[in-house]
Amino acid sequence: MKVKKREIEIYYNPKSVSDRRTIAYAQSLSPHIKSYSYDKLKFTSTKWYNIINKLDVDPKKLFNKALPEYQKNIKGKDLDMEGWINVIQRNKHLLKAPIAMRGQLVVLCESPTDVLRLNSTF
Repeated sequence: MKVKKREIEIYYNPKSVSDRRTIAYAQSLSPHIKSYSYDKLKFTSTKWYNIINKLDVDPKKLFNKALPEYQKNIKGKDLDMEGWINVIQRNKHLLKAPIAMRGQLVVLCESPTDVLRLNSTF
């Protein structure tokens, strides 16, 4: 999937109110927003690897640890990068926030205004 420099792509959980707020906020800033639901998302392992590297974060920190499914199935696991990528691919609905991308920049949008970190000029 090629990312255009002006366009912001946001990957989100459609069941999350805060994720939908992030989409709405971004759309209020720019007409160049494309949003993609996690349930329809088919990223390769390589794409997830690149996203995690650009976020510069431990993959375990991408999950919403308060969710019962996380507590039951993932909590306490010590995996390598490939293992975490497999967990993410099978459990995208457990990610704690939308992921926004613009060009080579990637941001985990824990609040709707985090999308501003992609660029101050919309």
